[in-house]
Amino acid sequence: MSKRIVVLGGGSGGTMVANRLARELDQQIRAGEVELLQIANMEKHIYQPGYIFITFNERKPEHFVRQQKRLVHRNIKLVFDNITKIDPEKSLLISAEHEYTYDYLVISTGSVPNFNSVPGLAKASHNFYTMDGAIRLRDALDKFEKGKVLITVDVPHKCPAAPVEITLMLEDYFRKKGIREQVEIEYAYPVERVHLLPTTAVWIQDQFDKRDIHYVTSFKMAKVDPDKQIVHGKDGSEHPYDLLISIPSHTGAQVILDSKLGDNNGFIPTDRYTLKMEGYDNVYVVGDATNLPISKAGSTAHYESETVVPNIVSRIEGRPESKRYNGKVACFLESGMDASSIINFDYNNPPYPLPPSELLHWFKAVYNEVYWLNARGIM
Repeated sequence: MSKRIVVLGGGSGGTMVANRLARELDQQIRAGEVELLQIANMEKHIYQPGYIFITFNERKPEHFVRQQKRLVHRNIKLVFDNITKIDPEKSLLISAEHEYTYDYLVISTGSVPNFNSVPGLAKASHNFYTMDGAIRLRDALDKFEKGKVLITVDVPHKCPAAPVEITLMLEDYFRKKGIREQVEIEYAYPVERVHLLPTTAVWIQDQFDKRDIHYVTSFKMAKVDPDKQIVHGKDGSEHPYDLLISIPSHTGAQVILDSKLGDNNGFIPTDRYTLKMEGYDNVYVVGDATNLPISKAGSTAHYESETVVPNIVSRIEGRPESKRYNGKVACFLESGMDASSIINFDYNNPPYPLPPSELLHWFKAVYNEVYWLNARGIM
């Protein structure tokens, strides 16, 4: 009897895992011993780190979009459906019209921004966490000539580098536009330093000080007044703005919340080394869907796939699982319009950003183009 592997999710993590499994299990799939099914709820695949480059009109929106069906290996049975419930007790996925059983499940359902977590935020703020948001912010920046730009940050959110990137890129953008002296930039962060990771926070604060970027720490939003253009803090403080850019808090996918598999934010309790959902030996979790204390970023999903895929292949072939995830993450940190840093870290080694350079910026630009090979499981 054949084994069925289901990969739930059509984003970076799910597509990497599905394509790598398709290549590693080629013989078994061709022989009918294994069926590999990927379930996605969108026909388009968007490279989400591209949003920030759309914001600054560095690339057109369509540059970062592909059809999902063109990314998957021929060994994958791709289904577009909206799963509404996951029942791990019965090894069952349920949608409005279909049910899917599985022997092994990989959950890669990502995370979604919640613009309604703070009253008034959705109406008042711009963002670069959606395609529409990036386009709208691009047009707003083009028209912006003077005033105060306020960047507010809520947690948890995906891509912890992104709030810093947008802030440093804005400073350089306005400088190159010749209006930096007419623009005040303020960055508001909800913990007692400018970033959750202490070593990274030191580097960021130094960059902010050098570039005359104001910052406020321990700032938690209470509400936003879109008419008066003021963000109110829970501590009673008021922060006026002419242009508000928000990094909203994120939650797990709706199906995780509805299936009651996650914590209060909808993130799945996951073993930090095996990447299995706690309590289930045949369910793996990758990418933003986990509750692991590491970055919710594409590189995280990439490194996690290097644990999940070999372990599932081992199980199919009757061998023990031996791969363990060490928390490895690596990400570029754009520090201007033509300079970038990079950070690497894992469970045991904290991040230390490298000095920004044009070379690292071009490395990032190259990765933006070769990402599609990564998603296909080739890199």
